[in-house]
Amino acid sequence: MAQRVSSINAISAICEKTGADIRDVSRAVGADARIGPHFLQASLGFGGSCFRKDLLNLIYISESLNLPEVASYWCSVLELNEYQQTRFARRIVSKFNNTLQDKRIAIFGFAFKANTHDTRDSQTIPLCNALLDEKACIAIYDPKVRATQIVSDLLVVNSVETVQKQVVVCSSAEEAVTNAYAIVICTEWPEFKTLDYKHLLSLMNRPSVIFDGRVLLNHNYLQQLGFEVESIGVDTSVNVQNFVSH
Repeated sequence: MAQRVSSINAISAICEKTGADIRDVSRAVGADARIGPHFLQASLGFGGSCFRKDLLNLIYISESLNLPEVASYWCSVLELNEYQQTRFARRIVSKFNNTLQDKRIAIFGFAFKANTHDTRDSQTIPLCNALLDEKACIAIYDPKVRATQIVSDLLVVNSVETVQKQVVVCSSAEEAVTNAYAIVICTEWPEFKTLDYKHLLSLMNRPSVIFDGRVLLNHNYLQQLGFEVESIGVDTSVNVQNFVSH
């Protein structure tokens, strides 16, 4: 399963460079009965305690059996997962002309997946760490994860001073987006699809950007409201015809 996640995420990077849409690619690939649609949704990468642990076990077994090529293969699955997280963080920074100093960024979701409060190996944690390194102020909203858990996770690599100064844990989406320049969708909570984004936009600074790290939202609708939209696996600024042979 981890292989499938990393594979579709690798393709999402190609989509962003060529103007293709990862949603179309996922549907086409998943329609093949030999492959199926499961775990073909592009995202910030896999999280949770199981996938990483299982991959590390495979790497250890391969190395113990003197199978370096096999170990390298499983390492690459992990490396691609980390790459997916760091490149999305870079995309956020780049959107704001490489400076996030004192900019408020709303983070939607902290659990590693929807319908849980589990944050072990959550994809949101390294993303938040990267934004904090850029001096952003992050406002985090997750419907199930406790504030104490969020703070504890961020204190693993950040100082108490940094967390106190640059992090606020919010009890609602409205609170998180107030005076924010961006919303980052990190967890695929169903409620994030049904929020009143017109109202949320009215609470935000301009430009107002949504970074869809789960390819969860209706991008055309959001753009009609006045949002700028950046998404995993999608780059509407690229003319796909440039990559089509004639």
